[in-house]
Amino acid sequence: MSKVYRKHLQGFFSDSTSFNILMNMLFIKGKYKSALEVLIEMKNQDVKFTIDTYVLAFAICYKLNSPESFKICTTLREEALLKGEVLSRRASCFAVALALNQNEVAKAMSIFSQIMNPESITCTNLNIILHIQLNTLENVMEILKNAAEGNLSKYVKRQVFSEEVLAKVREKVKDVPALVAKFDELYWKLHVSGQVTTCSLDAVLCHIPKNRKSHMFLLNKKMVSHRTFQPLGQSLLAE
Repeated sequence: MSKVYRKHLQGFFSDSTSFNILMNMLFIKGKYKSALEVLIEMKNQDVKFTIDTYVLAFAICYKLNSPESFKICTTLREEALLKGEVLSRRASCFAVALALNQNEVAKAMSIFSQIMNPESITCTNLNIILHIQLNTLENVMEILKNAAEGNLSKYVKRQVFSEEVLAKVREKVKDVPALVAKFDELYWKLHVSGQVTTCSLDAVLCHIPKNRKSHMFLLNKKMVSHRTFQPLGQSLLAE
């Protein structure tokens, strides 16, 4: 970060909202290193982090996906917990995804186990990836079976799986004939019941929740439907 830029931040950015908005703008433009510099400057100025700040911080670290960003994310998370800060499920999901990308499976599992109410589409797919990396394929199949054959009432919210994540499952079970047949059957049932989305795990992570009330946040350049996660032009026909 240039001295002029740092001086500008010191002179005009004295509250978390201003920093959050700037980080969010940089995040949208894909300037993750610059966003991280703003985050570090915010911390250096001892500006209090909000729930939104932690979401942005962990999302930035997740996008950078490096040993350094993983260390920063881990440190910020540990400091927050020591202070008794409340970390949202969304922030934790970014931390889990980053840990998985860095092959820190034990850390990912530890963070995931602390998420309250892990019933979101993001948690569902992260849980599958966790079990894939742990090579606990029977657990993966059980999760898919419960989702495909469980309570099918229209009043019960169904689990939705990313096509990308399911492709990882297929790749993992391809050498186990009994599991391949079982997976193909469950995959078909999930597709028929509309429980598979073409959105990648990354798109699911960066999607804005329907009930999000904040005026900002981690927007994908391609707008998607909140309910179906399909590109908006396509999903309007499906609504």
